[in-house]
Amino acid sequence: MSEQDISFDAMGSQVRLLIGEPGPGMVPAVAAAEQAQRFIHGFDATLSRFKSGSELCALNRDPRERVPASALLREAVQAGIDAARHSGGLVDPTLLREIEGTGYVASRAGMHGAPLSEALAEAPPRQPAGPSPARAWRHFEIDEEAGEIIRPAGLGFDTGGTGKGLAADLLAESLRGYSRFIVDCGGDIRIGGADALVHPYEVFVEHPLTGERAYVLRLGSGAVATSGLNVRIWRGADGRFAHHLLDPATGEPAWTGLVGATALADTAVGAETLSKAALLSGPEGARELLAERGGLTVHDGGRVELIGPLAVAPRIRIPDLSLEAAIG
Repeated sequence: MSEQDISFDAMGSQVRLLIGEPGPGMVPAVAAAEQAQRFIHGFDATLSRFKSGSELCALNRDPRERVPASALLREAVQAGIDAARHSGGLVDPTLLREIEGTGYVASRAGMHGAPLSEALAEAPPRQPAGPSPARAWRHFEIDEEAGEIIRPAGLGFDTGGTGKGLAADLLAESLRGYSRFIVDCGGDIRIGGADALVHPYEVFVEHPLTGERAYVLRLGSGAVATSGLNVRIWRGADGRFAHHLLDPATGEPAWTGLVGATALADTAVGAETLSKAALLSGPEGARELLAERGGLTVHDGGRVELIGPLAVAPRIRIPDLSLEAAIG
């Protein structure tokens, strides 16, 4: 079956699009892919915290409590607030100052991370993450009528936790009507199209310690996302290893006993939120969060644990058409 297949770098990761045959009145797949690529680059230019000219950076610099904001920025902030609420504060978009304090000030795209095995050997005792007592995300409001974002002056916001998922979801909406499609924004993946229900995609989940395939998912619709420690890990100025998944309760990198978590959901934002919350919750908490839809976790020692429906599903063969799901 013919599909347009393109990959490019954006949002600090790789984006991959597979687009099938267009429906009546829709542009050819090659044109849809070009439009999607332009959308992603515009999305990144608006919401990147690493680009000083972005609208997100302007919001974080603005001394006013009420700040005019584009529809895209308002939607991104709302997605972050929703993720915090649905995760009980574990996926907290207001940890901007804390993540910068760990040394994650500039994009680490293209940089080789420190060895995860070395970081685990030096990591502190494992414990589940918890919400911040301040729950500062509750202070953000969206005034859609006025087109403004309201928050206490000086309170920063980071869309990185849900941004890639939101980008995948928005692109998926634009691709409805194509025979089948897959949108992979740095491991936050949306799948759709009538033909995908008949000829599902297979998504390879990478093992964060070995780089090998930890599991193969066969999906005809919905979303899957993976969160892990291996992609962005470094040694900070204080000599300790750090990574980008913080414990909101402490503002420090979380070491929970898990190095990876993969979740299934209806939307990429939902899957991203679940996967990150599962990893931050540690092994026991992850089992509860992933039980309904299914998922998998990778423990510090390398063991892969299948949860929920995946724990009873049969193993499946690997077909010719495949897509690598990078730990993100």
